[in-house]
Amino acid sequence: MNKVRSAEVSRKTRETEVYVKVNLDSIGNAEVNTGVAFLDHLVKSLATHSLIDITIHINGDLKHHVIEDVAICLGEALRKALGSGEGITRFGFAFVPMDCSLVFAAVDLVRRPYAKIDLKLRGRRIEDMPCEDVIHFLETLAFSMQANVHILTQYGNNDHHKAEAAFKALALALRQAVSVDPRRSGAPSSKGVI
Repeated sequence: MNKVRSAEVSRKTRETEVYVKVNLDSIGNAEVNTGVAFLDHLVKSLATHSLIDITIHINGDLKHHVIEDVAICLGEALRKALGSGEGITRFGFAFVPMDCSLVFAAVDLVRRPYAKIDLKLRGRRIEDMPCEDVIHFLETLAFSMQANVHILTQYGNNDHHKAEAAFKALALALRQAVSVDPRRSGAPSSKGVI
């Protein structure tokens, strides 16, 4: 598979103006400045550990709108970069420990969106980001990517570590799922399409 697997998505509403670019076959560079420092940190971790280059430019009114629209556009860009999905591994999973926390993530890049996110966050905020928006970002990303995403915190005391481990586990699961399987020539499905 020599095709470049990259995509760009733009979205403009009365609340936000977003530009996202991804490259699935790169080294994990991130150019992200959303105005929400903890979101930037999480998306940079996602890029670093998935080896997917991610560029995000956004102007927006409220943090919630910024967080939501970044998730929408990032998911759409990832799906667009996958194209038909021919030759990909399709499934990915990972456990990530981070100090006191352990998080599991599993991904199926089939076009049946579903999200089961249980981070066991205890507080109301992590740095400058509401905890509910961390979960909302992951759910929105799963649905806009049209993927099946499960992320479960096994245990942990520190909300920052649980959230960061969740994004790192998701990154490793995505890295595996988007990777090209050299033995596969078509869609990774007995149906012939995903």
